[in-house]
Amino acid sequence: MRINSVRSGLLSFVVFFGACTGIKKMAQPTAGITAIKFLGEYDIPYNLNFNNTVVGGLSGIDYNVKEKLFYLIADDRSDKNPARFYTARIFFNQKGIDSIRFLNTYPLLKEDGREYPNSKQDPSNTPDPEAIRYSPRGKQLVWSSEGERILRGKDTILANPSINWITTSGKFKGSFLLPANLQMQATEKGPRQNGVLEGMSFADNYKTLFVSLEEPLYEDGPRADLERNAAFTRIYQFKVATKQNTAQYAYELDPIARPANPVTGFKINGIPDILSIGPNKLLVLERSFSTGTLPCTIKVFVVNLDNATDISSTELRGNNHFTPVSKKLLLNMDELGIYTDNIEGMTFGPLLANGHKTLLFIADNNFSIAEKAQLLLFEVLE
Repeated sequence: MRINSVRSGLLSFVVFFGACTGIKKMAQPTAGITAIKFLGEYDIPYNLNFNNTVVGGLSGIDYNVKEKLFYLIADDRSDKNPARFYTARIFFNQKGIDSIRFLNTYPLLKEDGREYPNSKQDPSNTPDPEAIRYSPRGKQLVWSSEGERILRGKDTILANPSINWITTSGKFKGSFLLPANLQMQATEKGPRQNGVLEGMSFADNYKTLFVSLEEPLYEDGPRADLERNAAFTRIYQFKVATKQNTAQYAYELDPIARPANPVTGFKINGIPDILSIGPNKLLVLERSFSTGTLPCTIKVFVVNLDNATDISSTELRGNNHFTPVSKKLLLNMDELGIYTDNIEGMTFGPLLANGHKTLLFIADNNFSIAEKAQLLLFEVLE
């Protein structure tokens, strides 16, 4: 999701290309996470130019263990440059992040091999990139687009979200089959604008793909508010081999952390990303933002799907006959005493020298000088 706000803060305009120290090969994540320890922050310079593109809007991140390579997707609707993703190396140790070195950038390509148009050229076919994940099975990537829902009489635009397979150079390979409740509609049914497929994670040795809906479907109930209000969004499970949806689970969002200023201003809480940590277990990221407050409230939950009801054929508004996933707070970043911007992506990274896993978060700065393209590094404690 793109969050437009007025923010302030000093930005660093220097990128240091340091050496990678204290890093081992990554082990598979497990469900035994008890805490995550903050190690450091690194801010990517505003409007950094790389390979004739503007680096910003980074809304998804993933790690290729074998190649020691990070993939970062830009939430650029082919506006500043063609829709794209980057490869990079991030250098850090137990004292924090030293530097990031961008290696390459690749355009996201359509089925016909061409780049995606922007909203002025063809608004019905303009992408809204949000999440990216790498699968070593076939050495390929999958990325999600939120689609579009604009109702303006004759200028109505309804573009469905999508989940797309691509090569590591951006060439289109295929798409997942989305269930009917993810189709954009002109009535208040289906996804809300700019609150659709934000989070994504492979699981079960890359046989399963989980995808999260940022905000509730219209038929499932209201958006999150300042008080708990049964704001249920969905986590979708797909079978990778068939590219078909096999189950859907209800996830109740926490209330919005702070009131907006003015009180009529924009405010939101939703899921920007998810990450598998074992059989039917996920880390779920919630990001709360309210107009008039500088930081976002970022919470990380451990979520268990084991006893949750498959709600594939169920609408949730006014319905009490289902069991949502269980969630347990792992960390509220407000407690760290650091500034947290529009965090939208997370991934496990390499192991530290002490053998502990790392967890990295990336912030989408919306290409705004008032926001930060933050990288946050954590040590995983089990």
